[in-house]
Amino acid sequence: MNSIGVARIGTVEAGKGHRILVDRLWPRGIHKTDVLWETWLKDLAPSTRLRQGYGHNPERYAAFREQYWKELTELIGSPGWETLLTLWQTNPIVLVTASRDVDHSQAPILRDFLQTMGDRSRVD
Repeated sequence: MNSIGVARIGTVEAGKGHRILVDRLWPRGIHKTDVLWETWLKDLAPSTRLRQGYGHNPERYAAFREQYWKELTELIGSPGWETLLTLWQTNPIVLVTASRDVDHSQAPILRDFLQTMGDRSRVD
């Protein structure tokens, strides 16, 4: 499979991989004409309930990771999941988030989940 990067919105240049926004909400301060990604997979982002409960508090990250992993498990086979798998099979990808603390965002969890589960549910 191709590489999977994780980055904050606006920090990854075109050509470094297919940039996929993985936030549920439109990023603040970004105009719709200034799109900094190629694909938006908001359906793979954490649920609103989970995102609000986490509140980007690093002390809650382990619980957030566990709950988000469960949500992702339920999304296997969904159109968003299939799109992500297809993109990963054909390109290096970069999971992009507007979170200031990328290391404690959903992007690294999604990357790890994709690396773990992607081969099991490969699109052929």
